[in-house]
Amino acid sequence: MSDVTLRALAAEDWPFVREIYRQGIASGDATFETDIPEWDIWHASRLPVARIVALEGDRVVGFAALSPTSGRAVYAGVAEVMIYVAQEARGRGIGGRMMDRLVQESESSGIWTLQASIFPENEASINAHLGAGFREVGRRERIARFHDGRWRDTVVLERRSRSVGND
Repeated sequence: MSDVTLRALAAEDWPFVREIYRQGIASGDATFETDIPEWDIWHASRLPVARIVALEGDRVVGFAALSPTSGRAVYAGVAEVMIYVAQEARGRGIGGRMMDRLVQESESSGIWTLQASIFPENEASINAHLGAGFREVGRRERIARFHDGRWRDTVVLERRSRSVGND
């Protein structure tokens, strides 16, 4: 893992991020999404803070970003987590390192709650979130139909900051 570095995600990383996202979609256990948006749409729907890529040498092997949960001002400190690791790089702690950095950067930006909605079959992601201080707050049963018509559940997790929003 010492050869993995983290840095801010840049627009030039999009082709690599797009491919890693495509791998997640193809897995069937990462997202309800079926299509990868173009950069401008993806960029506009993510917060400008805490956008991270993991690099092995000069190769992008993972990315993390945050999405707002609401446009309402009262939820300005609440964000949804998105972390993806390339197939060939999974199981080596890269997601955990990105999560640690994501937490630090989100708190530095005034975010007090991070949340995630994960398919229960994606145990690696659930465990990574739990290891980063998230807690399970519930399970949404048959919340939506997957693209093949199957109903899917999601596990809802959240991490409340100990340093932001505690006044």
